[in-house]
Amino acid sequence: MTQRKLPIGVQSFEKIRTGDYYYVDKTSYIHCLIEQAGYYFLSRPRRFGKSLLLDTLHQLFEAKEPLFRGLFIHDKWDWSRPRPVIRLGFGSGVMNGRELLDQNIHEQLNEQAVRLGVPLVNQTIGGRFAELIRRTHELYGERVAVLIDEYDKPILDNITNAPVATELREGLKNLYSVLKDADPHLCFCLLTGVSKFSKVSLFSGLNNLRDITLSRQYSAICGYTEQDVDTVFAPELAGLNREQIKTWYNGYNWGGEAVYNPFDVLLLLQEREFRAYWFESATPTFLVKMLAERGFFTPQLDRLESPLNLLGRFDVDDISTEALLFQTGYLTIRRKEEPVPSYWLYTLGYPNREVEASLNQALLPSLGVAGTEPTIRVLRLLQANDFTGLEQHFRALFAALPHDWYRNNPIAKYEGHYASVFYSHIAALGLRVTVEDASNTGKVDMAVEFNGHVYLFEFKVVEQVPGGKALQQLKDRNYADKYRAQGLPIHLIGVEFSREQRQIVAFERELA
Repeated sequence: MTQRKLPIGVQSFEKIRTGDYYYVDKTSYIHCLIEQAGYYFLSRPRRFGKSLLLDTLHQLFEAKEPLFRGLFIHDKWDWSRPRPVIRLGFGSGVMNGRELLDQNIHEQLNEQAVRLGVPLVNQTIGGRFAELIRRTHELYGERVAVLIDEYDKPILDNITNAPVATELREGLKNLYSVLKDADPHLCFCLLTGVSKFSKVSLFSGLNNLRDITLSRQYSAICGYTEQDVDTVFAPELAGLNREQIKTWYNGYNWGGEAVYNPFDVLLLLQEREFRAYWFESATPTFLVKMLAERGFFTPQLDRLESPLNLLGRFDVDDISTEALLFQTGYLTIRRKEEPVPSYWLYTLGYPNREVEASLNQALLPSLGVAGTEPTIRVLRLLQANDFTGLEQHFRALFAALPHDWYRNNPIAKYEGHYASVFYSHIAALGLRVTVEDASNTGKVDMAVEFNGHVYLFEFKVVEQVPGGKALQQLKDRNYADKYRAQGLPIHLIGVEFSREQRQIVAFERELA
């Protein structure tokens, strides 16, 4: 098969289609959206192809037929009937005040008016946007398609400054509220972004906006499916471990087919080595700070349960941990169930190895572990199966934490802090870690498979249970039986902590 150029950072549909780039055909999803005709909202993490999706819609509505030859939608579209497009976006620049936001919106409205040949006489943002939509419809004799990219970025850029974020939210609400009364002039509308702000706060009155974020039908509208990777990018796969590609970059799910992070896949195919490309492109400092302040038990991040309404609850003054982690792409849907009628419960977890390793590495400083040296030391000790050294390492780690750290750091108030240090250390290495791995006799706290060995950890706090129970529980419940078929050495490790001493008080290990 012929190799093509990798479209890294390319958001122009025309450039991809005319520049000999690989292209994953998403026009079957676009066809479904347009056939159902309506106003849509789609939330996806950053760098997931939202801008390219909007540009594809833009070129389609303007009937750029040559660009769509060979694609799903080509013989299903009326190319003789172009429709005008108004396109706004907030992906570039940082606006840290209402004045800058309003100026940016006015500039965009001016640009669209000039492009479409529509004179504007109104002065207010709402009045000019409504006028632009109405006059465009009148001039072209066709209803207008409105496409808005990164609709929430001005707010998210200032989310740690609530007064400014609120001010920007009201400014955007002033713009989006125009769509409510523009229905006679619109044929289609799509807003995309990272977060899903509540309709009350940002889309007041826009009741016909359909949220397709968790629609099974559109789960793979952005990102690459298994088939996409195996077919479209087949010429690039030689020399790469296909299963490792899946482990590291697949797993994002919004209720239907799981997808790969496209940013990761493209950079892997270019660089030919596995790295945390997506995670490294933007450090989630706000997220790390929030998790630390809320004293989050890090092993729980891979088995978080949330009702549907909590996943969509996001606002300047009401940010649930589950919603933020899910909407930003650090957690994804693992399971969906209806335990009682009309009550949907979602189990969230890391989408893949990249996110689990990278997020835990970023969280280590909030657990009192500075720098990368401690993590590398854990790796070397596991490679050597040096359990005495492992015990000494973690004892020294806890002993090195100053008293002020425990007094001033919110996460230190939680007993899960000790187990979090163990888990995040090992998860940060990108090892195969399973938390609360279930067997027919119960759930082991942590299972790790590495270097031809299996390590089963049980954690206890001695103020809660008598000493000596951690290792004994591993043996009494025969947790090792589940792993014996692999024929690997199995190490049972019982770790006991003292809340009062702020230290490990027992570290026992046996071969199963």
